[in-house]
Amino acid sequence: MRMIIPPFLKPGDRIRIVSPAGKVQKDKILPGIELLQDEGYEVVVGRHVFGKNFQYSGTDLQRAADLQEAIDDPKTQAIICARGGYGSLRIIEKIDFSPLLKNPKWLVGFSDITAFHVILNKLRIASIHGAMPGFFIDDMKPSKSFFSLMELLSSGRSEVKIQAEEINRNGSCTGELVGGNLSLLFSLQGTPWQLETSGKILFIEDLSEYLYHLDRMMQNLRLSGHLKNLAGLVVGGFTDMKDNESPFGKTANEIILEAVQDYQFPVCFNFPAGHIPKNLALMFGSQYELKVAEKCRLIRKQS
Repeated sequence: MRMIIPPFLKPGDRIRIVSPAGKVQKDKILPGIELLQDEGYEVVVGRHVFGKNFQYSGTDLQRAADLQEAIDDPKTQAIICARGGYGSLRIIEKIDFSPLLKNPKWLVGFSDITAFHVILNKLRIASIHGAMPGFFIDDMKPSKSFFSLMELLSSGRSEVKIQAEEINRNGSCTGELVGGNLSLLFSLQGTPWQLETSGKILFIEDLSEYLYHLDRMMQNLRLSGHLKNLAGLVVGGFTDMKDNESPFGKTANEIILEAVQDYQFPVCFNFPAGHIPKNLALMFGSQYELKVAEKCRLIRKQS
């Protein structure tokens, strides 16, 4: 089934901000929202974005209602999530994503928002793994993450070239880019929404996980066959990883490489995306070319 690519943005288009997971610090995201307005977009903020319900921005029903309103609005061209945290999994059964098949629009976010990226991939609608408003400004000026997101949203251009890591596995491939936060991908295993990876380039990243639990997740992907037939693997930031008093004995990159040691596809480590300051935007569902050699290159193939 052919992938649906939503229309790229132009000044004057409407962007809705929603918070389908964790509660939001207003002062942290308002500058990012103002930056979108300065770029010429109409920005509509969901009714419960600044709500509070324990660790969430609202009840499950309130968060789902904001996202559903954004999906249903025919004048909205992009939905940007305010933050991740936790809570997206709790509302996926409450959302009707089918209006996006007739009126596709961009969904943007990372971390916990991975749950929605996987659902949209099932529907064959492209989405964007990229920075959220709290990460649009760095040192009082627009961040590289913001510029990367705006370029992808407005033109479809996504091209990254980085210095190769010694641990990389060289090679080249072309395939559909999928993935996101590893903990969310792991949590969807065994559900109707588990990610299909065969023949695809898988991107993974994570934050503040114990090394033994990273190994558990990678072994789950290996044992379930989700690594065997990858076209390639792109490893983003694995930030603030934790160890027990009795050391696990391997770094995050070593754990990941061991899980794919029986396969021959190219692997690029330390890619600038994830819970890191330079979180470059990626279009999930689109075809990319991955080349791992003296440099690591990941380039979206525009048709």
